Amino acid sequence: MRTVGIIAEYNPFHNGHAYQIAKAKEITAADYCIVVMSGNFVQRGTPAIINKYLRTQAALANGADLVIELPVHFASGSAEYFASGAIAILDKLGVTDCLCFGSECGDIHALTAISQVFISENNEFKKILKQQMKAGYSYPKARNDALIATEPHLIKDPELLSSPNNILGLEYLKALKKRNSRIESYTISRTGSDYHDTGLNAPYSSALAIRESITMKQDISLIKDQVPAAVYTALLENYGKTFPILPEDIYALLQYKLFTEQEKGFTKYFDIDSDFSDRLKNLFPYFTEYTTLCETLKSKNTTYTKVSRNLLHILLNIYQEDLDIFCSEDYVYYARMLGFKKDAGPLLSAIKSNASIPLLSKLADAINCISSENGKRMLHQDIEASHIYDLLIHQKFHQNPQNEYAKPIVIV
Repeated sequence: MRTVGIIAEYNPFHNGHAYQIAKAKEITAADYCIVVMSGNFVQRGTPAIINKYLRTQAALANGADLVIELPVHFASGSAEYFASGAIAILDKLGVTDCLCFGSECGDIHALTAISQVFISENNEFKKILKQQMKAGYSYPKARNDALIATEPHLIKDPELLSSPNNILGLEYLKALKKRNSRIESYTISRTGSDYHDTGLNAPYSSALAIRESITMKQDISLIKDQVPAAVYTALLENYGKTFPILPEDIYALLQYKLFTEQEKGFTKYFDIDSDFSDRLKNLFPYFTEYTTLCETLKSKNTTYTKVSRNLLHILLNIYQEDLDIFCSEDYVYYARMLGFKKDAGPLLSAIKSNASIPLLSKLADAINCISSENGKRMLHQDIEASHIYDLLIHQKFHQNPQNEYAKPIVIV
């Protein structure tokens, strides 16, 4: 039995994702595909436009055999945390033979060479990195400048270090190397639209273009050719009932949180320093829109995405102290199933025999399966995040919220 792992958000699931799963199985000769997927909040620091169960159903209907939820602490983190948490899950399952990810460059050797430089960080690299950080540049920009200055022969394409999928790919490779994992790495060249393209181009449009079409046009028939048929049917059934959930939808809850905690500041939350905390305290009372607040908080060394992640960490009670503990204890304590295929029995049996962490299927029994108190706290915060997301659905669409414990996993 051979198994390929994919790390994804599927926000939302589209034709390009179906292509990636099929191609990943083909080039790795895999019998099964495990997807580690963000839950109801994603790496951009926003709620997913569609809930995790609908996205799981889409993945299973289009080639995935098992979908595991990436804990919200890593799903809402920077590329390094996102990758480290997801790779830890795939590695600890004990059955993952290879990882396949999409990239703009499509060259696994080039990405591997660069990842090795980022891991080793020789003295000259560290010197330039420190200089650029001191000059006020963001860490990703400073790191890229250090690489170009010290290893220019590795940069055949100047866009390589600024392309989102390449950046994530580099972090996956770093995480695998640091773990000394046996998982092999493969990459597939991104097909169709660029990650940042906002126009719909059948059959392969970017997730951003699809989200913007749903948001701006308020007519999902426009995306019919961009998603698999079964996915479109599910979207039609749920449009205006459980989705779309948009970044602006969190703002009322966020404002309340900011008002109640402004005197204490926000430095206890993950990745928030005193400078950002002070600026946030001074600025947020004057803004009535989420997007405008994020744009105003953005600076030379703080990107819009980092701003939105910081705000999400405050909303979801994601503390720096917790992340430090989780990372020091090897990131994850469990693998929570969101769904699986009926014919994936051999895969599930292999995981139960080989995994070093429990595979959680029934949430009511999950606490008894996790021995670590820190692991129980991680799961509790995952559940709390899901309840907050359901509250957003309730507020927007007046649907009765359903307790996370009552939601069955998806079986296709």
